[in-house]
Amino acid sequence: QVQLVESGGGLVQPGGSLRLSCTVSGSIISINAMGWYRQAPGKERELVAAITLGGTTNYADSVKGRFTISRNNAKNTVYLQMNSLKPEDTAVYYCNANDIYYSDYLGRTSRTDSWGQGTQVTVSS
Repeated sequence: QVQLVESGGGLVQPGGSLRLSCTVSGSIISINAMGWYRQAPGKERELVAAITLGGTTNYADSVKGRFTISRNNAKNTVYLQMNSLKPEDTAVYYCNANDIYYSDYLGRTSRTDSWGQGTQVTVSS
């Protein structure tokens, strides 16, 4: 009933930029926090950036000043603008949404958390 669809990953040279997008589909009423996580081979999944419904943001120290998270509440979409990319940014990036309130198939208000399927970002020359 609720699905997160990501786009925008790919291969980029060091110093380059990419923009990730994640749209939450379904009969959405509201979404509290949205964020991006990443997982590199052999490493645990880590928070990259998060943004609340009110627009408060939080970033991992490793991406501060290079990445910008934003959201369009009318489109139920969160973005991650990634600049000055480094090889160590290479990972699968996952979109996350918490406290998704939506109308289910019976018209009831329900709540869930959800993850996207992941999109590969590779930074290499």
